[in-house]
Amino acid sequence: MEGIDTKTLTRMVEDGEIQRIARGLYTSVDYVPGTFYSLIEVSKLVGNGVICLLSALSFHEIGTQNPSEVWLAIPRRARMPQVKDYPIRVFRFSGEAYSNGIEQITVDGAAVNMYSIPKTIADCFKYRNKIGLDVAIEALKDMIQNNRASIGDIIHFAKICRVFEVMRPYMESIV
Repeated sequence: MEGIDTKTLTRMVEDGEIQRIARGLYTSVDYVPGTFYSLIEVSKLVGNGVICLLSALSFHEIGTQNPSEVWLAIPRRARMPQVKDYPIRVFRFSGEAYSNGIEQITVDGAAVNMYSIPKTIADCFKYRNKIGLDVAIEALKDMIQNNRASIGDIIHFAKICRVFEVMRPYMESIV
């Protein structure tokens, strides 16, 4: 809680007014975690992190993936986050591949940085060896068939992520 003295926070936790979730992260005792509460908590703990890949797909309800970890992108040269109690999978993105396509979305009233749908699809193809080509193709099909993003946006992010030539045959076969 910003602007509150640590002694006051300690007293409030001891009195049962608030509960401590993690170092520097507190919530109301009445808080009932939603489906994506782990995204909020990890976002608060890793300030420069951006929700990506399978976690972003799951949030956007694309495909059938439901990861047990929070998939997070950080800048290439950033220090590795030390997040205990939360299973996270960290990916290092650089340059425009990190900075483009970030949207600030609201999850249970909290702001979370997450990559947009077309950027997430491009990232899936970029990391196809880690998540599986079948997952990337399934996500691309789902997105195109349900009109979740424009082909122009997909191409834009595919070029930024340098996977346009990889994605082209799949996009042509779906469209």
